[in-house]
Amino acid sequence: MRKLMWGLLVCCSIICVNWSAAVWAKPPHVLLIMVDDLGFGDPACFNPDSKIATPHIDRLAREGMRFTDAHAAGVVCHPSRYGLITGQYPFRADVGAWPKRPVIESGQTTLASLLQSQGYATAMVGKWHLGFDERGYDQELRGGPADRGFENFFGFRASTDIPPYFYIRNHRAEAPPTDHIAAHNSPDWTKIQGEFWREGGIAPGLELKNVLPRLTDEAVAVIRKHAPRSSAQPLLLYFAPTGPHTPWLPAEEYRGRSAAGLYGDFTMMVDAMIGRLLAALEEAHMAEDTLVIFTSDNGPTWYPEDVARTGHDSAAGLRGMKGTHFEGGHRMPLVVRWPGRVRPGTVSRQLMGFTDVVATVAATVPAPLPAGAAADSLSFLPVLLGTQPEDRPIRETLVVGQSLRRGNWKWIEGREPVAFGKPQLGTVPTQGKAPGMLFDLANDPAEKLDLASQRADLAEELRTELQRIRSTTQTRR
Repeated sequence: MRKLMWGLLVCCSIICVNWSAAVWAKPPHVLLIMVDDLGFGDPACFNPDSKIATPHIDRLAREGMRFTDAHAAGVVCHPSRYGLITGQYPFRADVGAWPKRPVIESGQTTLASLLQSQGYATAMVGKWHLGFDERGYDQELRGGPADRGFENFFGFRASTDIPPYFYIRNHRAEAPPTDHIAAHNSPDWTKIQGEFWREGGIAPGLELKNVLPRLTDEAVAVIRKHAPRSSAQPLLLYFAPTGPHTPWLPAEEYRGRSAAGLYGDFTMMVDAMIGRLLAALEEAHMAEDTLVIFTSDNGPTWYPEDVARTGHDSAAGLRGMKGTHFEGGHRMPLVVRWPGRVRPGTVSRQLMGFTDVVATVAATVPAPLPAGAAADSLSFLPVLLGTQPEDRPIRETLVVGQSLRRGNWKWIEGREPVAFGKPQLGTVPTQGKAPGMLFDLANDPAEKLDLASQRADLAEELRTELQRIRSTTQTRR
């Protein structure tokens, strides 16, 4: 019996050592993909009734883990991106200052600076939207990605409907926006949908319809350039394409291919660009060693009348859209693929937020987080590895803008009657005159019944908790 027990112990030790070595022997490459304004219900892997084909996102889900309760750090672009890159809630910074100065402070830990300190090559391609020190577009643009941990950056200052329009490489405009482009709208969509962009400066020769494929070309080039040294140095590539945010400008080969109009066609094009990156990883023999994280920055610009017209629900039955604190504004499709570590085809219902990406990636390296860094980031590595029971939440609370989740209960501060000029409460009544709304997502995931008056004590408790968290300097434990 003693020999048997000793044999079992040795076998278990070997298995544990081998498993540990498989996880920790070599830090993975990291491909972080954040698309722009994609709804929870757009990818078919999250919504079987989607009218948009997304084969490459679906493939990631088949080969990895889907999170069904993952949330953006904000309900619009720039706060969400801040939370993703820094690991802290956007209310801790002046994120609204992005048009004139950097939102991320000099010396502040970011996902890129953390991995760079661990020997990673770091690159970003795409939409930054977190500000530069702007002293003229013929001058150096400091305080952006190339000063916040990314060795190389190629991309856009913000969205492709916010002028001026020009490419930036590292610290300089590839060509300053010295030409002018007139405003444009699509007659069959609202004024902020379709082929919509604002008037302003534009770089000579730049065409907005070419931005998405150009960014993809640059991201593929990063992978190909790194491939020869990939066995010796891990790579972080943050790819932040400008679609399917407006303007919806699908190439001719995608027009009319979806059943969700121009938006669906452009989303199919975004999915194809993701496919190009995944193919580049395989061609470089890097796919098996790469942790891929895919998500979107906030909910879609998709109104109830769009659902009625196309039959496509971009929020998959969730209430609200981009700009609202209802679930449709910030519950995001999130997929993680890590061959040999994350079991294919798995699903997690764990509550998690974008701020958790920093701590999770740090744990996979592993890299210690400096004191005070990633103030609101919790590691979800145990979930990815399948060692965290679903009934044991890693997160007890999560703040998204003016809302607080605790378990299945959700508090929204304020009444939130409109988003982008249109009513969002619809015909659903809100109860009483409470200073906010309370929803039980376990029984009411579509947030149809406001319980703030019926459960006044709980509403006040969550409201107080939100205020308490906002008064702290960090929630990471």
